[in-house]
Amino acid sequence: MSPMVMKQLTEMKLTGMAQALSSQMEQPGTYETLSFSERLSLLVSHEHLVREQRKQKRLLQKARLRLEASVHDIDWQPSRNLERSRITQLSQNEWVVRGQNLLITGPCGCGKTYIGCALGNNACQQGYSVQYWRLSRLLADLTHGRADGSYRKQLMDLSRTQLLILDDWGLEPLSPAHRNDLLEVMDDRYGKSATVMISQLPTEEWYGCVGDSTLADAILDRLMHNAHRLEMKGESMRKRRTQVDTK
Repeated sequence: MSPMVMKQLTEMKLTGMAQALSSQMEQPGTYETLSFSERLSLLVSHEHLVREQRKQKRLLQKARLRLEASVHDIDWQPSRNLERSRITQLSQNEWVVRGQNLLITGPCGCGKTYIGCALGNNACQQGYSVQYWRLSRLLADLTHGRADGSYRKQLMDLSRTQLLILDDWGLEPLSPAHRNDLLEVMDDRYGKSATVMISQLPTEEWYGCVGDSTLADAILDRLMHNAHRLEMKGESMRKRRTQVDTK
């Protein structure tokens, strides 16, 4: 094979195809019985695979998930109140396509963030854009955006993200500016993009977290309407791991 062909494939950013072609040339006996169309199909398939792997890597990097979590490694202890069928259904990401929300609640350390990150990782693997934020850090970032002129750009980026994971809802009271920012985020996403909200507080206590009845109605209506819910239970997973490690 002419080095020029390999160079042209690389210049056209068909590196996956170039790798597959090089492999075919190095193992002629393996491929000599295949027709031209069959060999071409293998080249195209490898190029597609390489591109999908690159896309998944980019999506995972941008997601900045707090934990390296997988739906395949979830602890299914009955005490956690997690049903395999529910997680399997959520892993299909139909709710993400429909722009629906997921509310994950439960006591401190029960593994809420792990479940959220596992679903986020799963969404990235299936080609969906994801962002993970602790809510307090997102709101602080938006405050800085107002100051440096990047606020509208930040909101646009958030609105275009297919799955937004917001952790630690309700840990800190919202300032008036933060209430407005959260409403902007939720309003942009309502009915179009999916949001995961993770909190130690049961959903019936969320109203009081906002601090303003009018904005609470607006924010929670957009967040809770037709939302899926996971109400986790059980003792702290961190505590359990510590006990196991010390035995």
